[in-house]
Amino acid sequence: MSAVAPLPFDTVKIGIVSVSDRASSGVYVDKGLPALQDWLTRALQNPLQFEPRLIPDEQAAISATLIELVDAGCALVLTTGGTGPALRDVTPEATLAVATKEMPGFGEQMRQISLKFVPTAILSRQVAVIRDKTLIINLPGQPKSIQETLEGLRGSNGESIMAGIFAAVPYCVDLIGGPYMETHDEVCKAFRPKSAIRPSPGAASQA
Repeated sequence: MSAVAPLPFDTVKIGIVSVSDRASSGVYVDKGLPALQDWLTRALQNPLQFEPRLIPDEQAAISATLIELVDAGCALVLTTGGTGPALRDVTPEATLAVATKEMPGFGEQMRQISLKFVPTAILSRQVAVIRDKTLIINLPGQPKSIQETLEGLRGSNGESIMAGIFAAVPYCVDLIGGPYMETHDEVCKAFRPKSAIRPSPGAASQA
């Protein structure tokens, strides 16, 4: 009997994009990029390579940035900001313009989570799309809302009462040919069908 070496964690390249006129011009310090990087670092076991971008609310610039990150090999691109009904909020339009497939379930779930807190969640227009082998998701603009929509909601005893959208992200990335993403279950437990689960690098099996 010999030990079979487990597969190593895949390195995951992730684009994180904060869309804000004022933050990109230096009027105030951007909080979106640090919030995204912090949560992803806590949630994923994989080695991560971040590609951060801070850009204004300009539709052409947003689309160009998304295309750049896809072409750079990002398996996942998360944006924050610019998804409301204001005249300068054009992130969803810019995202849909570069899409090959739309994934409406992500936006639906984000609004359901946010509606637990504020009735104005119905004004949010977040979308998710696929371009080539990259999943692109628009997130809310506030760090607290970013965490809630990614991680989901928990009860007073820590039990999950509503799944966050990130539980579905690793399997979606699998299906479009991206790297195998492993989560820390205490932050966000990824869901995969049993047939799609890969042996963990932390536990070798016997052959």
